[in-house]
Amino acid sequence: MNDSPSVPAVPVPPDRLPWVGTTIFSVMSALATRHGAINLGQGFPDFDCDPALQAAVAAAMRQGHNQYAPMPGVAALRERIAEKTATLYGHRYDADHEVTVTAGATQAIMATIFALAGPGDEVIVLEPCYDSYQPSIDLAGATAVRVPLNAARNYAVDWDRVRAAITPRTRLLILNFPHNPTGQVLEAADLSALESIVAETGILVLSDEVYEHIVFDGAAHQGIARSPLLAAHGVLVSSFGKTFHATGWKIGYACAPAALTERIRKVHQFMVFSVSTPMQHAIAAYLADPRPYLELPAFYQRKRDRFCTALSGSRFRLLPSRGTYFVLADYSAISDEPEDAFARRLVERHGVAAIPVSAFHREPRDNRVVRFCFAKRDETLDAAAARLLEA
Repeated sequence: MNDSPSVPAVPVPPDRLPWVGTTIFSVMSALATRHGAINLGQGFPDFDCDPALQAAVAAAMRQGHNQYAPMPGVAALRERIAEKTATLYGHRYDADHEVTVTAGATQAIMATIFALAGPGDEVIVLEPCYDSYQPSIDLAGATAVRVPLNAARNYAVDWDRVRAAITPRTRLLILNFPHNPTGQVLEAADLSALESIVAETGILVLSDEVYEHIVFDGAAHQGIARSPLLAAHGVLVSSFGKTFHATGWKIGYACAPAALTERIRKVHQFMVFSVSTPMQHAIAAYLADPRPYLELPAFYQRKRDRFCTALSGSRFRLLPSRGTYFVLADYSAISDEPEDAFARRLVERHGVAAIPVSAFHREPRDNRVVRFCFAKRDETLDAAAARLLEA
């Protein structure tokens, strides 16, 4: 007989946590495993990171870097981040007071939202958007205001619509460029438009730039650190997982003015406290050579071009991918099924997993578009393309 006192159930309003449950990303990966499909759904490489980076982790462990790291991050890594950002974009963040190492970019995003927005505040997000933004906003007690990207113009930002969405309650605007899932990037004119909005309204910007080093066709990444005004009113978030093919390491960072960083660190301290010590030391050492991230655009552009060329004879219409390691495919010439149903059938009948773009929208929407990830070995991409040609 169990004599333990019963624990009363805690009532949760049915619409309070609408996003709780298995995500479409996990569902599609599970389906891919069940059907032996090629997984071009979830955004992770099927190849390993540089052996030199792995060796740097082992060396750091042998050197005794196996206990808690400082809460803001290992000093050497924060200094490397500050140096890299200044060299690439012109703005120098203070390594001691303006750079924080986090447990991946997603944790940096959540900590920032918790630190800067709360009940009564509004947070603007550009839709379609990465799926962690809404839950973070909900849990902070703030309200998400969704502004659609212009699908007719390859998902460009409509800055007039952004401006019109700002109210006295607007606290934060979340950007994500290069953009997941659409693969679009910002241009210099976009930064100018954003500067005008920030100067007029004083809103803060959370800029998710995890794909900063994956920009194609000779273009330069246009991030907030290129603008003194935006750097002074924003939080730059990035990730080493995307840059160094090590998504499982979950190490990212947030750069922001000291006053904002102080607030972010107060949340970070009680969210994770600190991040893997030997891996921080390893990345700091690895960053001494800029070639791995400077060569990344060419590396992924070859994969993009290989995959897109292989699908040129298919019934898919591929949308321009200007950055990230994703490409969108319009399947309206193949089927009029809803995106979710088509993605499931693609796994079951053709052995390739994709992500329906409707998963990146809050409300149901069906544009007959799915997302493929091309961060895969060449043989994986070739095999997937051969199957997709039959769709």
